[in-house]
Amino acid sequence: MTPAERPREALKLFAIVALILAGMGWGVGLPLGKVALREMDAAHMVLLRFAVAALAAAPFALARADARALFRSPAVLAAGVCYGAAFVMQFEGLARVSVAMAALLVGAMPALIAVCARLMGEPVSRLSWGGVAAATLGAAVIAGKPDGAGSPLGIALSLGSLVIFLGWVVALRRAPEARSAMAMPAVVVVVGAITVLPIAWMLHGPPVFHASPAAWGGIIGQGLFSTLIATAAWQYGSTRVGSATAGVFINIEPLLGSALGVAFFHDRLSLGLGLGGALIVAGSFAVVLGERGHPATDMAHAPATPG
Repeated sequence: MTPAERPREALKLFAIVALILAGMGWGVGLPLGKVALREMDAAHMVLLRFAVAALAAAPFALARADARALFRSPAVLAAGVCYGAAFVMQFEGLARVSVAMAALLVGAMPALIAVCARLMGEPVSRLSWGGVAAATLGAAVIAGKPDGAGSPLGIALSLGSLVIFLGWVVALRRAPEARSAMAMPAVVVVVGAITVLPIAWMLHGPPVFHASPAAWGGIIGQGLFSTLIATAAWQYGSTRVGSATAGVFINIEPLLGSALGVAFFHDRLSLGLGLGGALIVAGSFAVVLGERGHPATDMAHAPATPG
């Protein structure tokens, strides 16, 4: 390695570390949310999670004029609205399904990204389309044979949240660039918190603040690690490596989330759930690896689905 190559390799290493951090943050988000859901409604939990994240994000979102200007961008506002609404739907679904099922369903996101990329005129390889088919089949297997791991409504909400998250991805692709790496995720989190407030109020009334230390630990962990830090880490890392490399790290979330569900929540990994999850994860790998032949496609550089 020449002296000129060392800085680039160091940046790539930092990017990979950031992507791992993002995947781990989203992976633990669902189990942490399940802890809080034992004591409060899903929308209230998401509201408190976003309130914590927004308080931490406020200095990055408001300190600089260029960051404050993002609040006037329609694309950024749309991204924040989709971000908050998708979390509410995802965790309303989690309240009705197991951690393992919710985590594995998230693995269908790379397939949705590939379909969206094609609809927007971007090239998608045959390998990626094969991955889309496998991930779709996996989601169908899980939905059609939940084996007691969730209700039909919970499955529908979990899958529906992925469509809204896709809107977040598309909106961010149209957002203006910011000077600070933290500006964009901070503004999106603040807008997301403002979006969640009326939704949670309409669904379950005023927020509930009385909860055990364990529940508050889950809320604070989600707000700081699974929301603000994970999103910022993904946006940093995914713009500094190839799209195929970045896309592989999406799979950390369903793999880690399902493993934690089995280990700590006694979720039963039935044959249907295991087969469907394997198809989803394998399909998502095929989607991102299929991008190697189409470097112009940059959908994988957008944020993946958080948990």
